[in-house]
Amino acid sequence: MRSPVTRALACAGIALAALAASACTPASQEVDTSPREEPSPSPSEPPFEPVLAPRLLAEMDLDAKIGQLLVLTAQGTAAADNAAQIEAYRPGGIIYFDANLTDAAQIAEFSNGVQELSETPMFVGVDQEQGLVVRLPVGTRFPDAMAVGATRDPELAALRAATTATELGALGINLNYAPDADVNTDPNNPVIGIRSFGSDPDLVAEMALAEAEAYAEQGIVPVVKHFPGHGDTDVDSHTGLPVIDLPRDRWEAEHLPPFRAAVEAGVDAVMTAHVLMPQLDPDEPATLSSEIIGGILREELGYDGVVTTDALNMEGVRQRHSDGENAVLAIEAGVDQLLMPPDPAAAVAAVKAALEEGHLTEERIDESVLRVLSLKEKRGILEAEPVDPAAADAAVTDPAHAEAAQRVADASVTVLRNTDGVLPLAPGTRVRVEGTNADRLAAALTGAGLEVVTGGADADAVVVGTNTAPVGRSTAPTVVVSQGGPYSLASSPDVDGFVAVYSSVDVSLAAAARAITGQVEPTGTLPVTIPDAAEFGTGLSY
Repeated sequence: MRSPVTRALACAGIALAALAASACTPASQEVDTSPREEPSPSPSEPPFEPVLAPRLLAEMDLDAKIGQLLVLTAQGTAAADNAAQIEAYRPGGIIYFDANLTDAAQIAEFSNGVQELSETPMFVGVDQEQGLVVRLPVGTRFPDAMAVGATRDPELAALRAATTATELGALGINLNYAPDADVNTDPNNPVIGIRSFGSDPDLVAEMALAEAEAYAEQGIVPVVKHFPGHGDTDVDSHTGLPVIDLPRDRWEAEHLPPFRAAVEAGVDAVMTAHVLMPQLDPDEPATLSSEIIGGILREELGYDGVVTTDALNMEGVRQRHSDGENAVLAIEAGVDQLLMPPDPAAAVAAVKAALEEGHLTEERIDESVLRVLSLKEKRGILEAEPVDPAAADAAVTDPAHAEAAQRVADASVTVLRNTDGVLPLAPGTRVRVEGTNADRLAAALTGAGLEVVTGGADADAVVVGTNTAPVGRSTAPTVVVSQGGPYSLASSPDVDGFVAVYSSVDVSLAAAARAITGQVEPTGTLPVTIPDAAEFGTGLSY
């Protein structure tokens, strides 16, 4: 499977040393030669010096180099379904979605098969943030990031990431487009919300870095996203272009810290955001902005790791230029990999035309390819062996992983209202369950020892599940179980109890039931500020 790599590595010579020396020079140093403090490497890893990557680069023709800049959407449910696009584009990676995946053995076989088809080992990536954003039909379901933020425990963040990484690795997936380092400062954010660890930049930085390091320690490439920050918008960049008109000093204080921490730790990869920030660059969204990617991320922060776009099929980046132009503009801005170009042929043709016209140089392409190959070498992807499909199912059904997810969920439970000590409810209390995920919540409450009644039967209390909608009080004491952002606390003034778990996964509903019945002491604290209702850090116990 690795014969093309072996052949390439056999061709080392004197010229390679010169190529490696020149190609390893960060582009930012060519622009800014003034002294600056270099980013500190991650405390868990020594600085990495690639050996195989520059040799591979020296053997690549232009088509192979351009291919390394592409991450294509996986096709079908088998490797053979991808043979044509791998042969045509020689991509640096592919990304899986739900439609590609059925069970553990199939995913492992798919991963092995696409690597077998590729002349250079690929990133096999997925969006497996946990909580709302998951692609795998198998594996452990952890709560969303905001629940992790509520625990205030970076060890639990690392546990969530390390467990996820173990399962991804068993499936032959070597890159995860996570963690989310956005600071969710807008309660109405339609695309981030509970995907964020919270509204405090230091909390988000601590948790995101803990997860990124845990992924890397397990050999899974983490991608910190979405630079320069997607947390202060009420527009979804999948369907439109968000405009975040923050002054630079406020952006630096509220949204930059998690990304600065990631850069200083030498994180593997950073994803761009399709957002327009007029006070950083009035002309282009961040993904296409030389001011933001080349200027701030590369030069000012000194980041020389892999930068990937967010998906290029999203409307947030397709409103001003053609798909081919977007590919060129992103590379010119300082990006290394083009994620999900909607028309790969147009992207390749545009890059070649830009090279012919002098808008791009092959040296610039080499910089990105060397970053990509060096990261593959660093995480063992260039020399990885196939995974064992027969062992994959055991890896994703390990009981210890389920226990880890429940541990995180239990620690996240945040009680924000407990009028007259309505909580905890005593064993055998008759409750009626309504609202979001009522059936699943009822099952969890039954398992915790309460009697769930239906219809018009008398109830001692009413438990109402909600995502973001406000809840009114019933005739009986009413307890809310908030499974999304906790912001509906402000619009639910009459309820007696308000329990936030920031997620609707099974372990979070179980944690809510355990806290409502007093089997788990609520220790979570609010990871966001709820305007006109509760401050960051609020949390009741009993």
